Amino acid sequence: MRMRKKRNKIWVGVGAFVVIGAGASVAAETVPGVGMLLGPATDTAVVHREPGRMVIAQHAGAGHGDMSKANQDDAGEGNEAQAIANLPAALEFAVRIALLRGHLLVGDELIKQQQWNAALPHFLHPGEELYGDLKEQLANYQVPPFDGALKTLANVVKAKKSGNEYTLALKAVNDALAAADVGMRAKQQANWAGFTVEAAVEALKSATSEYQQAIVNGRIAKPVEYQDARGFIWNADRMIESVAPDLQRKDAAALAEVRAGMATLKKAFPAPLPPKTPVKDAGAVLGDVGRIELAAGKLM
Repeated sequence: MRMRKKRNKIWVGVGAFVVIGAGASVAAETVPGVGMLLGPATDTAVVHREPGRMVIAQHAGAGHGDMSKANQDDAGEGNEAQAIANLPAALEFAVRIALLRGHLLVGDELIKQQQWNAALPHFLHPGEELYGDLKEQLANYQVPPFDGALKTLANVVKAKKSGNEYTLALKAVNDALAAADVGMRAKQQANWAGFTVEAAVEALKSATSEYQQAIVNGRIAKPVEYQDARGFIWNADRMIESVAPDLQRKDAAALAEVRAGMATLKKAFPAPLPPKTPVKDAGAVLGDVGRIELAAGKLM
């Protein structure tokens, strides 16, 4: 599959270009090359193009702790899963692999802090939420089934078996993910670096959804969602750094912008165990990711 040269749609976080004020449903500030749309709030960010400009809108409730639970749920995993499913097949596969790695990354961080109970959901979710959508594509990338390895790892964590058992169980899953990397790279030889950046950005978008769900009434009420977001972000950073030499040659200034954006974004996640109150609200995190995507678009 050939990597497309330029994305047809740019997703923009609410904090990047949209400011919600008292008594206003939607207000946007104009930036170079970006038009402005004032209109009724919508459920999701809307981006469309007109000759010579791009128009952006964002629903007024996004990222605010006073959202109803129904709206939070609607804006969360259901829409997130649908958004991933609507991606091109190769990119969808890469994003799901990235999210799986993000779960394992934050789960491992928690285990290193002896937080076994907090870690367990992050070893259950790969099998429960991601593997089912991956398994049909594994053969395309010459990756043997690894659902058994995921179950073994989850059981080891559930039993709090540290040491060699945990190390070997984690290695078995990581070996399968490494095989997926080999298969993906073989299909994306023309622009592996750009494809990796695009998958990383999609993972960051998923992180914003998780972070939004984590915050209720101005407090981080759902630690698992906060940790999901942290894992997705840290893994996206690793993905970008894994192809940094190629990105440096392509556009050093854009890479510097992405790195600066990632450093700013990470400040919202000071540790695997969340603070009681958010360091940043969800709108600010959306804005950070929006700015990262704008810079990353030059690297895809």
